[in-house]
Amino acid sequence: MNSNLENLWEEARELSFGTTPQIERLHTPPTPLQYLRHYLSQNKPFILSASVATTLQWPATTLWTSTSYLRRTLSSSTVSLHLTPTGHADSLTPHPSNPNSLCFASAHIRRTSFSDAIDAINASHNTDLNKGFVAYAQQQNDCFREEYGALAGDCDSHVSWATEAIGSSPEAVNLWIGNELSETSFHKDHYENLYAVVTGEKHFVLLPPTDVHRMYIREYPAAQYNYSEETGEFKLELENPPRYVPWCSVNPYPLLQNKEKEMSEFPLYHNGPKPFEVTVKAGEILYLPSMWFHHVRQTPDNRGLTIAVNYWYDMQFDIKYAYFNFLQSLPAPNEPTSHTHSTNKNVSDGDEKHSEESTF
Repeated sequence: MNSNLENLWEEARELSFGTTPQIERLHTPPTPLQYLRHYLSQNKPFILSASVATTLQWPATTLWTSTSYLRRTLSSSTVSLHLTPTGHADSLTPHPSNPNSLCFASAHIRRTSFSDAIDAINASHNTDLNKGFVAYAQQQNDCFREEYGALAGDCDSHVSWATEAIGSSPEAVNLWIGNELSETSFHKDHYENLYAVVTGEKHFVLLPPTDVHRMYIREYPAAQYNYSEETGEFKLELENPPRYVPWCSVNPYPLLQNKEKEMSEFPLYHNGPKPFEVTVKAGEILYLPSMWFHHVRQTPDNRGLTIAVNYWYDMQFDIKYAYFNFLQSLPAPNEPTSHTHSTNKNVSDGDEKHSEESTF
């Protein structure tokens, strides 16, 4: 089984990317037919580079570099701001009553004015103590059209070549505003994701769906951060009744003091084929195919902000989905069969519909 899976990982890369695998960069938008044939049907990512020929010639690319413009345009808007002590929302953190085990922690969500949200993002800092917070505007679930509608005219409502190829409009359009402290743990989505960076940069670590066993997906108890405005402290509480979330156990950037332990605990990830690492700069679009695992960090602009818009198109639940479900139902090498998990469409391994750049 071990060698068979290793052959699959290598062959999947060679078929998609050749013998020197890297994410392809396009300098002109694909036609709908090119996108359908060469990328969508092959589940193959690419970056559309910033140039005069790209579709990302939006008013947003200049207007959103002004915080005063954003404040003025959204002066009457109430938005959802996600607060965590470290900037790691929808991720694994030490269990509140047993620090030797982990739980899946979701952010505290504060409904606030946009102006207050920007102030909170700018004031964000994390600390080893349980004080201070990191704020991130990452509501998803069509938040751009629901909460930031006043900015709608600054961007395209859809990606035309993707809409024509897929045959439908995006199910959701989301806006992300954060800083360098916000980080998204490994996860996957059941969406075709067109991810456009407007200011700053996004740094993705990518793995194809065939690498599911390298993610060490395990079930963790769900917990929620609660933030006290009075004390400035967080309290992490387990959900009641208990709920368990299948989530990726791997951290691609372990602390130096933890690296040896991580490599020993997750050898299939650390000793397997190198993940793809790509930086998406302002004015560029990443096509992130459905079910690809991705981890996301960011570098802000000179104001300390990173702003992005992404378009979620429904994936086709076709033979690729059946193939992936079969693959992840197989026991992982050197692990007992009890580590296999549900592949339910809405909550499947590493797939919670409320995490950064899309979710499991």
